[in-house]
Amino acid sequence: MSSFRSRAVDGVVLSRWQSEGMGARVRRSIGGAQLPNVGGVFLLLDEFNAGLPAAFPDHAHRGMATVSFLLPWSEGGFQHEDSKGHKGKLEAGDLQFMVAGRGIAHSEVPMDERAAHGVQLWVNLKRKDKMMEPSYQDLKWGDIAKASKDGVDVAVISGSSLGVKSPVYTPQPVEYLFVNMAPGTTFEQPINPGWVAFAYVLKGSADFSGTAVGSHNTVTFKDQPEASGVRVEAQKEAVTFILLSGEPIDEPVVQHGPFVMNTREEIMQAFADYRYGRNGFEGAPQWESEIAKKL
Repeated sequence: MSSFRSRAVDGVVLSRWQSEGMGARVRRSIGGAQLPNVGGVFLLLDEFNAGLPAAFPDHAHRGMATVSFLLPWSEGGFQHEDSKGHKGKLEAGDLQFMVAGRGIAHSEVPMDERAAHGVQLWVNLKRKDKMMEPSYQDLKWGDIAKASKDGVDVAVISGSSLGVKSPVYTPQPVEYLFVNMAPGTTFEQPINPGWVAFAYVLKGSADFSGTAVGSHNTVTFKDQPEASGVRVEAQKEAVTFILLSGEPIDEPVVQHGPFVMNTREEIMQAFADYRYGRNGFEGAPQWESEIAKKL
């Protein structure tokens, strides 16, 4: 018998549709009224499924990082471009980790009318890292570390699982797993003591630490020193979900739109810096992405 002890469920939140960007709709759980953030580290979780003419055109960020993951079954792809000169494309299964840091303006637009289906996560940065230089890490689906055991398949986006470790570096320590489970299987994932954890179900349903959770629901877990991690049991159907855990940030979270800082004064400074093109936003006010011009 396994000595693994699963964390108890803290709550379950259904992701509801809302408008975002230009003509797009997303399912948002974290970042909504019921679940403003998880541990001060996970600020937003959106599931999107959009093709042209819907888009997320030119907008700015400061003080946080975004993790964009196109699901392996996505029919369409996404293209991105930013004020620092970066550009690229994400297709089914691809991942982009963008640290906005001190400031960046960027644009995210579907490649064509086919729906790009994925999830975007916002990860907070500690006060000491909020003004770091922006950076990117892109991974193709074929390059993401993967592991399989007894009917459970895991893509290790960051962190480690089933003896496999991801090469992705994150300034804020987080573990991000994409998990597929066949009916009748069990998955046990250790979680670092003191870290916060949650899962989001993309397809199917499963038993998370004794609680049945279905598609488009986010389940959060209690931090229990005596617990080993999280146990998931697939019953009569297959299930696909993402499981995330991270080191909490015990600092004030002051967020206004795409800017995430520690004080209201820092938010006002971010708006002023963006308006006047300074302190990381050089050239951003005048910048226009080529991909958004085509909309």
